[in-house]
Amino acid sequence: MSSEEEVKRKIVETLKNVYDPEIPINIYDLGLLYSVSIKDNKIDVTLGVTSPFCPLAYIIVEQAKTALKNAFPDREVEVHLDLNTIWSPKMMTEDGRKLFRLLYGYDPTGGS
Repeated sequence: MSSEEEVKRKIVETLKNVYDPEIPINIYDLGLLYSVSIKDNKIDVTLGVTSPFCPLAYIIVEQAKTALKNAFPDREVEVHLDLNTIWSPKMMTEDGRKLFRLLYGYDPTGGS
């Protein structure tokens, strides 16, 4: 595994500890991690939200930024919020969908 792949894996593991304030599922499994870029000593992450009207959107950004800075203290970390890309439950990981079914009793994508 390359160094960049290892860093991306650690970014995902770190973001699995950051939860949406309204849905008790981590932001990775919800499908809110839109992109990761690693260049030199900088980590650049773009996140989305389940609703563009989410009043707590910037809390997610700050929690993610704090978690990533703690995980990568020797790197510059930028976290951006993408309010233009509309989130869909189809963006959730299989683990996210399973947890959603456990919590709410149905598959948010309409599947089984």
